[in-house]
Amino acid sequence: MEIEMGAIYAPSFGRYPREIQSLLGSAFDVDFSTVVATVLAVIGDVPVGHAGLRPYDDRGSLEVKKVVVDPAHRGRGISRSLMLELERIARERGVPSLVLQTGDLQPAAISLYESLGYQLIPPYPPFQLLANALCYEKVLSTE
Repeated sequence: MEIEMGAIYAPSFGRYPREIQSLLGSAFDVDFSTVVATVLAVIGDVPVGHAGLRPYDDRGSLEVKKVVVDPAHRGRGISRSLMLELERIARERGVPSLVLQTGDLQPAAISLYESLGYQLIPPYPPFQLLANALCYEKVLSTE
């Protein structure tokens, strides 16, 4: 995922001052000790997709991180299944909403999130520093 996103966004990311690059790099990295749930998609014995959740705010909302599907397995609904499983886990925990960040150069991701009912929100810190950041939220029903 890092290689693919780096190739897509390197030209624009390189224009930011080093201190902003460092701050954003920390936000893109995931401290695995903060992850509260991980979902792994497996076909046979082969992992083909991954997604995770980490705390977002003091209301108990969670942030979706590292949604990725192996390019050889894309177009089969795996990312949708990963997202639906994250939502199920969050609802089970009584989480009020999920948030996520993506970029404007990822039309497939944007389409997926919008088709699942995620709504655009203002970019949250530190992603407000990125000109091409898109942030989304989905309010979950715990009923």
